[in-house]
Amino acid sequence: MGNIESVDGQSDNMKHHIMPLKVPIPDQSELEERFALVLNSMNLPPDKARLLRQYDNDKKWDLICDQERFQVKNPPHAYISKLRGYLDPGVTRKKFRRRVQESTKVLRELEISLRTNHIGWVREFLNDENRGLDILVEYLSFAQCAVMLNFEGLEMGEEISLDKSKSWSRSIEDLHQGSTQPFCNTLVRSARQSVLRYGTAPNSKTIKNSLLVSQKDDVHVCIMCLRAIMNYQYGFNLVMSHAHAVNEIALSLNNRNSRTKALVLELLAAVCLVRGGHEIILSAFDNFKEVCKEKHRFEKLMDYFRVEDGNIDFMVACMQFINIMVHSVEDMNFRVHLQYEFTKLGLDDYLEKSKYTESDKLSVQIQAYLDNVFDVGGLLEDAETKNVALEKVEELEEHLSHETYESTNTQVHTLRRMIKEKDAAFQRSFNIEKRLLEMEQQGTIRLRKQPDGDIAIEPLGGGGGGGGGGGGGGGPGVPLSDFGQNGGFSVGPGGVTGPGGPGGPGSSLPRASEAPPPPPPPPLPPALGTLPCTVIVFHIIVPTPSVLCWLSIHIVLHSRAIRIKKPIKTKFRLPIFNWTALKPNQINGTVFSEIDDERVLEDLDVEKFEELFKTKAQGPVVDLSGPKTKVSQKAINKISLLDANRSKNLAITLRKANKSTEEICKAIQTFDLKALPVDFVECLMRFLPTEAEGKMMRQYERERRPLDALTDEDRFMLFFSKIERLTQRMNIITFVGNFSDNVNMLTPQLNAIIAASASVKSSPKLKRMLEIILALGNYMNSSKRGSVYGFKLQSLDLLLDTKSTDRKMTLLHYIAVVVKEKYPELANFFNELHFVDKAAAVSLENVLLDVRELGKGMDLIRRESSLHDHSVLKGFLQTSDTQLDKLQKDAKTAEEAFNNVVNYFGESSKTTPPSVFFPVFVRFIRAYKDAVEDNEQRKKQEKAMREKLLAQEAKQHDPKVQVVKKRQQQQELISELRKRQAKDHRPVYEGKDGTIEDIITGGLDMQPRW
Repeated sequence: MGNIESVDGQSDNMKHHIMPLKVPIPDQSELEERFALVLNSMNLPPDKARLLRQYDNDKKWDLICDQERFQVKNPPHAYISKLRGYLDPGVTRKKFRRRVQESTKVLRELEISLRTNHIGWVREFLNDENRGLDILVEYLSFAQCAVMLNFEGLEMGEEISLDKSKSWSRSIEDLHQGSTQPFCNTLVRSARQSVLRYGTAPNSKTIKNSLLVSQKDDVHVCIMCLRAIMNYQYGFNLVMSHAHAVNEIALSLNNRNSRTKALVLELLAAVCLVRGGHEIILSAFDNFKEVCKEKHRFEKLMDYFRVEDGNIDFMVACMQFINIMVHSVEDMNFRVHLQYEFTKLGLDDYLEKSKYTESDKLSVQIQAYLDNVFDVGGLLEDAETKNVALEKVEELEEHLSHETYESTNTQVHTLRRMIKEKDAAFQRSFNIEKRLLEMEQQGTIRLRKQPDGDIAIEPLGGGGGGGGGGGGGGGPGVPLSDFGQNGGFSVGPGGVTGPGGPGGPGSSLPRASEAPPPPPPPPLPPALGTLPCTVIVFHIIVPTPSVLCWLSIHIVLHSRAIRIKKPIKTKFRLPIFNWTALKPNQINGTVFSEIDDERVLEDLDVEKFEELFKTKAQGPVVDLSGPKTKVSQKAINKISLLDANRSKNLAITLRKANKSTEEICKAIQTFDLKALPVDFVECLMRFLPTEAEGKMMRQYERERRPLDALTDEDRFMLFFSKIERLTQRMNIITFVGNFSDNVNMLTPQLNAIIAASASVKSSPKLKRMLEIILALGNYMNSSKRGSVYGFKLQSLDLLLDTKSTDRKMTLLHYIAVVVKEKYPELANFFNELHFVDKAAAVSLENVLLDVRELGKGMDLIRRESSLHDHSVLKGFLQTSDTQLDKLQKDAKTAEEAFNNVVNYFGESSKTTPPSVFFPVFVRFIRAYKDAVEDNEQRKKQEKAMREKLLAQEAKQHDPKVQVVKKRQQQQELISELRKRQAKDHRPVYEGKDGTIEDIITGGLDMQPRW
């Protein structure tokens, strides 16, 4: 394959030679047509081809001429005929020796042609007429035949030589019948292996010829040729589909040359990383095991790894291949299986010895393998420890829940007793107050407030004047209605006292507000008129806020008493539904206090449920080039007080406005947004004058130096800094300009929160769905964990993790079935949940913060408008006040609505914002719809399967039907495999042009992290 760099380089080299007369450029249509043909023949990647298409006509014509002048050295059939000549069994020994002398040279030229010629040449080499791949693979097998024999003879302890004294001329049958020597056994076995590979047994002449070839580099160059072919997508697909190609590449590991072994391992590792290649390589090593008579797969590979410990390049390639072979597998169980194959062959012990090698590349590969090894025993121990810990946590939570319940029950009884005592005290207080009021109305007593705050009861004498004087002297009276209802008191011999007694805890009473003196009392009855003038003092006890708090707790607990749920006994052991349960004291006021899961279990077919889930164990661009030149020319004679970078950026900003300094300053003073766009004001905010810049400008003016001597930027900064309350004005302009956009952005978010909160809280169908989930969860967990009263909403995500015994159905799928069969009215429960998807994307905290910032900005404008008469600001306030008030009300409504719905579902608004709360329902709705669709699909498949079975039984005697049936099953199997392959997310490469070279030259050199 070519590339742009090589094309350009080729053009440059051609310039140094004597060029023939240049042919004139043809018309545009012919030029484009011929250029397209050249691009197709170069087989470039899309990005490089796109770059070449951008060439002008002259470059395109030069490229066309270069390509048309280029002539390939030999056509494909020339190489194929030579390779076939080497494989010709009828050629004489002497003639073969002459031919084979140039075999390596021919193969090297073939490799260069496959690598550098255009794709059309490669396709011609591989087409059905030439069958170049078959010839190349057959020659590779022929070149390895003697290597295999020699290797196996060494393995049996024999030194093999091919002198004439040996019985090479004997046939395979003679050797099989008469010889008992190890060498003969080896030859027979190799011959049988060759029969397994190609179906033909080699004769002695073929083996002798192979020995001559094996002493050269033909195997190595053959592998290079196959690598060049596999670098094209077309060639790669042919090699992968060939019956023997990959097997012969793998068998080349038996070559004596360590460089060839490393090349083979690099190529096989690269194929492993291409989609579908891992399985092909494993199949090749299965064939290797059968041909080489290994007891275990990869046995000889490990032998080579141990023996050639001095060849670092081979060891790196070998370790790299093992890493990719084991750790590029997605299936964890299969990865452990492959890992155990190498452990059984002694890889772990050998790596422990080689871990401290001096080679950095080998050390990296060894460490990568050790880092990715699965310690199954450790994982099992961790899992068991985790299960024990979880059971202990459940026991502690259950124990804590019972203790909390008992403590709460004790507090309830105590509060009931306290309520009764308070009720009695209130009743006594009321009776006494009532009696005192009656006596005061009758004129027998007068109530008077003393200087220390106590209330005095004064019996009146016979004269009304004395009573009035007493009332006047003691100050205005205090009505008992102001304090009688707040405490209790009793009357004793010494007066009226509170329950705490005189001077006790309840003896203090706040001073009441003054009231006009009461009217003169009526005359006292004779019986009371003779009483001495005695002052009776009483004290009132006012309940403290803490007592009132305990009273409210008592009322709630008394009215919401929780019934203890009995454990549910199941026929089979069921899997655990790992939800997060609410504690009994968290149920009050939530949705779970209004639902009854035990009633649901009465409607369901729990036997079917147990059978299913039982466990198996059982803007426009501005051209700045012109102004820059002018500025640089003027800057020579003008003074600049600002920093150079700041002055440059300010100049760019002012140029965008295209207004004079006076116009900009006037617009800022009058808040004229029509003259100054908001985005320009925001850019100008970065150039507010600092204290040091303001001081420099004032100093320049005090020195009465000419303003014309300043640069345009400095002169602007001088006038800019003179504007009163500059920062405040700029903030106001920015706020006014962005106000409408901010309101339009925040209003839909608040509306989404309000609508979603209201719909979720008020949905009766959602409540019924939670009731079903709670019922099934308690049925599954009751025998092991006990029944619960509610669960956290995050438990809805776990419905897909709980699967049936056959792993085909999840708990959510079963709920969808139950809803369809038992509660069809709940099937569209999600239609009641409005705007939850939009509310899930809202950050309520940020929205409320933005609303508060808008309020602060509006306050700033009000103060500015009240201090200085600005018609623009007044007009803005008149039009925007209403919008802001509505926005603030919406924000308050959204916050209250969200807090209510979060509390209603047993969550906390502090830890569960809308971005966490609403996505739970979004995911639940999506998963429920998918489950319904899966159930429908499964039902259709079951129906189709039943129909197929019936049709098969009815037409079992018809062979045509059986053939069609078999074909359909194969198609279904292929589609299922494709579907599973589509779901495989392993980081694998696609078999495209250049993939193999990219993997070998780039992907394999990187440190592996699978």
